[in-house]
Amino acid sequence: MEFQEFYEDGRDACLRAVLAGVGDRQLAEDLVAEAFTRAYAAWPSVRRHPSPAAWVVRTALNTRVSWWRRRRREVPFDAGEAAPAPSPADGGGLDPALLALLRGLPQRQREVIAYRVFLDLDTRATAAAMGVSPGTVTAHLSRAVATLRGHLLLTDPEAGR
Repeated sequence: MEFQEFYEDGRDACLRAVLAGVGDRQLAEDLVAEAFTRAYAAWPSVRRHPSPAAWVVRTALNTRVSWWRRRRREVPFDAGEAAPAPSPADGGGLDPALLALLRGLPQRQREVIAYRVFLDLDTRATAAAMGVSPGTVTAHLSRAVATLRGHLLLTDPEAGR
């Protein structure tokens, strides 16, 4: 597979996965763009990865951590001025209520949801992408689904019968 084909086929799924992980549309777009740029630069090795899309998502999420570490050391120019309120994130096809619930999950649970649901990776591939054991993936997925299930209400009263 050539890079352009990979990009066209995988960009939206990667964006949704990263968006589920970070919860901010603009940040997710920036991270995915950066990750695809890195994938392009290393395409000969990335194309041999068992799941190049997982490589892109992991790179995007790692990039976010790197950006956060650099930014936390920055001092605001005018500390007395209130920061502007964040605008509602464009969910990129995700239900805003679901996106809000995903933001409330712990980081690892969001990552498992991103890989398992949005990239449709199996447990073993998810574990390899995250650098954890398959049992850890299963546990995080189970906890995330239980939390989400506890918050989601049936919208159709007839569906619960």
